[in-house]
Amino acid sequence: MTRKKIVAGNWKMNTTVSDGVLLAKTLAENYNQQEPKMIIIPPFTHLFPVVAALNGSALGVGAQNCHQEEKGAFTGEISAKMLSSIQVPYVVLGHSERRQFFGEQDILLSAKIDAALSAGLIPIFCVGESLDIRNEGKQNEFVRLQLQNGLFHLSTDQFAKIVIAYEPIWAIGTGVTASPEQAQDMHQFIRKQINQAYGEAIADEFTILYGGSVKGSNAKEIFAKPDVDGALVGGASLDAMDFLKIARSF
Repeated sequence: MTRKKIVAGNWKMNTTVSDGVLLAKTLAENYNQQEPKMIIIPPFTHLFPVVAALNGSALGVGAQNCHQEEKGAFTGEISAKMLSSIQVPYVVLGHSERRQFFGEQDILLSAKIDAALSAGLIPIFCVGESLDIRNEGKQNEFVRLQLQNGLFHLSTDQFAKIVIAYEPIWAIGTGVTASPEQAQDMHQFIRKQINQAYGEAIADEFTILYGGSVKGSNAKEIFAKPDVDGALVGGASLDAMDFLKIARSF
């Protein structure tokens, strides 16, 4: 079993273009290719200059979202094909903030997944429950439906290209982190759903990231769990040394 280890940094709506390029260059200068795969996910305005600045680097670059249509009268939107055209290989879809603040639901996200794959992108698909759902003990069923509705229409070959990030909404930006045991329990559950849908071989090799207040101080303990293959990092990814410390916590 050789699951790919990934640490991805979602910059959200932070940094200016010049600050973002500097951050990307600092990461590239200090990144050892023997370390886990590192992906940075800047705002749309930063993507072209960041890709240019990282020319020749092993760092990956992703976008924070894309539209489900290839082109059209969708003012303010960015298509998967546009991202592909500037050599951005990854895209985050279904982030809890997109679901919560922009009303993105499973049927829309399913279409976005299809668009991303058609353009040759690698989706990082986010799932996770709110505090109310966890307090009711319904988190497994909630996440199962997110997987089923968003991803399980894909062929085996398509699905194998996806990365899943479990992000408990109650642990994002709150300073509260799911315990390593809580993270492991959900990751194990997700892997079981993949096994049932696509078979043991796909499930065993599939990369599942944890997202929710991951820091250099807690990453090692989280990464020690057998079904946690990396992290989708928020605030800590805005500091190059903090982000590298997380990546070096395996």
